[in-house]
Amino acid sequence: MKDFSKFEKKIEVNFKNKNLLIQAFTHRSYLNENPSLKLEHNERLEFLGDAVLELATTEYLYEKYPDKNEGEMTSLRAALVNAIILSSVAKDMGMEDFLLLSKGEKKDTGKARQYILANTFEALIGSIYIDQNYEVCLGFLEKFLFPRLQEIIDKKLWIDAKSLLQERAQEVVGVTPIYKLIKDWGPDHAKNFVVGVYFNDDLIAEGQGNSKQEAEQNSAREALKAKNWQD
Repeated sequence: MKDFSKFEKKIEVNFKNKNLLIQAFTHRSYLNENPSLKLEHNERLEFLGDAVLELATTEYLYEKYPDKNEGEMTSLRAALVNAIILSSVAKDMGMEDFLLLSKGEKKDTGKARQYILANTFEALIGSIYIDQNYEVCLGFLEKFLFPRLQEIIDKKLWIDAKSLLQERAQEVVGVTPIYKLIKDWGPDHAKNFVVGVYFNDDLIAEGQGNSKQEAEQNSAREALKAKNWQD
């Protein structure tokens, strides 16, 4: 078993019930290979943590940005608590080193691992909520997750780039952007896509992502930069 006391020191939370912390990192697949472990997998904790995360993020945005309306705060929250950001934060915290996975799941380091990390992050919030209290959860998020908001705002990641590009393209040049797959590579569990956005037959920009939707958003974001239509 991994030494979870190291992780407790890293996040500065001392669990009263150590099994709750271990459970947060226990993937369903691990129990299939280790049935003697007297713990549940982390999916119920993830369900609870997701709700706590949404409330805490909503409260934080409401207090920090009194000038933003409901729609803007909803977009900011969605940009902050998606799987890409949550898995990135989890990686930065070293959570990957403590995952309890089956041998098969350990080999998969692509998109599936990204979702496992994001789900584990939510499960961790659930375990902190049960073991400690809501205020400790809030302090944890203020230290590890909420600082990412500034990057999201600075890079305008909370804006739906495709919608904004369509609006500007129709307004300025009278065309509707078209998205075409340029190339893709990699195994099914770790695909990469490059999508081009076109005005009629003219390629305006390209974007890369781990899904077609992500690549389209990134290509739209690059097109907004190319046309200087970001504001």
